[in-house]
Amino acid sequence: MARPAENPPPESAAQDPSRPKRRGPLPLGRRGLIILGAGVPVLALLALLAWASFIQGRGGSAAPDGAAVNNNIAEVKIQAETAPDFTLEMPGGPAPYNSRVSISDLRGQVVMLDFWASWCQPCREEAPTLAQVYREYRERGVEFIGVNLWDTPGDAELFLQQQGHEYPNGIDAEGKIAISYGVRGIPEKFFINRNGAIVRKFTGPMNPELLRQILDALLAQP
Repeated sequence: MARPAENPPPESAAQDPSRPKRRGPLPLGRRGLIILGAGVPVLALLALLAWASFIQGRGGSAAPDGAAVNNNIAEVKIQAETAPDFTLEMPGGPAPYNSRVSISDLRGQVVMLDFWASWCQPCREEAPTLAQVYREYRERGVEFIGVNLWDTPGDAELFLQQQGHEYPNGIDAEGKIAISYGVRGIPEKFFINRNGAIVRKFTGPMNPELLRQILDALLAQP
């Protein structure tokens, strides 16, 4: 009795060019990039959680581990880039901002962005300089923005009253603004041109001559 014919084995994808080829595992480099990309938001979240934990644990009265108090003026070389936008809450702030100010709203002006704390001695030393130079330049298309870090609201408010600051100041309670600007210590300043780009960065307390020189140079640019 004749044996039935056996079914022929299925053709492999390699034998049939019309069928898609099976993909192997991703190269290590590509897989690493995908994992890294997925992890970036997680790392940012962890940084914010650590910041919030520190502030709650110590009452916001000192800088967290790894942060510095910058006692001497120094310029940090940077490449010009668009300033990260943010909205700073300022209850009872000065007109025309009153309750909040955003970097994007200041496009067309020269901006000095200052990160400070009331307990920081270099911040206290330079406070009269900032207040005086702001009064000289505020009608010339210049705005100062103060961002308070690692502080308590009561101490920050008392400091501003004592120093007579008239420019907008607010508290970065969760550290989101400082993280977006890569702040590692105080005082730390960023100078933003009329086009909204960060063009210079300084650590340490400013003297009036240098501050005026920088502002004049930025105002002279088209």
